[in-house]
Amino acid sequence: MASFQLKRYEKNPIIEPIIENPWEAIMTFNTAALLLDDKVFLLYRARGTRGGISRIGYARSNDGFKIDERLSEPVYLPDPIHDREAFGCEDPRLTMIGDRIYMVYSAYGTVPGMMSIQKWVQLAITSISVDDFRKKKWNWSKPVYPFPYTDNKDAYLLPEKHKGRFVLYHRIPQHIWVGYSDDGKNFVDNNIIMKPEGYGWEYYKIGGGAPPIKTEKGWLMVYHSVDNRSYYRLGLAFLDLEDPSRVIYRHPEPILEPGEVYEKTGDTSNVTFTCGAVIKDGKLLVYYGAADMVIGVAYADMKDVLKLF
Repeated sequence: MASFQLKRYEKNPIIEPIIENPWEAIMTFNTAALLLDDKVFLLYRARGTRGGISRIGYARSNDGFKIDERLSEPVYLPDPIHDREAFGCEDPRLTMIGDRIYMVYSAYGTVPGMMSIQKWVQLAITSISVDDFRKKKWNWSKPVYPFPYTDNKDAYLLPEKHKGRFVLYHRIPQHIWVGYSDDGKNFVDNNIIMKPEGYGWEYYKIGGGAPPIKTEKGWLMVYHSVDNRSYYRLGLAFLDLEDPSRVIYRHPEPILEPGEVYEKTGDTSNVTFTCGAVIKDGKLLVYYGAADMVIGVAYADMKDVLKLF
């Protein structure tokens, strides 16, 4: 069994709440990551109050570590009169396919028509042109909800179509599923591809983390796990390049787990949770929410990652 751990950036956290901005005054966490023009773009979840509505903020890093730009206003907002997102947009993931960037997120809202309020989390998908994203023109498409009122989250798209179809990874508890779509709206042929393996660190459930990254050995996928004490850790797996539903390697140990104070103490203690990773300058950079309060980055040399199997 190969021993392998991500290394934390020594200047973590890289993103923290800004009290002067009411929408992100308390919590900034769970960020998507996209490599574009050799820069890393982060769209992160933020809250202005504990338990409040989640909105999506924007930051950019030229080297993948230091934040060079951060906008003072959110770039994506829930529709305040829309039942499906009444309580916010959570945990975004970004995938670029062709000339569009797709964001899959968790829509936290209510079931309409109920005599009493019933809260619900379900998948939502929106997109924006690469050109608009570069220009910061936030012309997001109208969101679609591919699994209406299904307890489903932690989802993302494969960065390319497979046999002409979109590939979506998602989490119906307690497993990671895959589904396929011709139109990016209706996903069929859904099957479980990963289950908790009974290891102590992923005893309770597993779910998606960062969208897969193409490598010479397969699609690299970082996922998350929860043990019987509700500790959130990160795991690593590879999927077959020819069949992205087939797991060809699954690392037997967590690659990151709560250890630092900012990971162990927060709104939800003992959490390391990723929504995005990139390969830049020969390194795997994994961006993660720590204790549902701040954002850190951890990394490894890709040559070491590819030696795991």
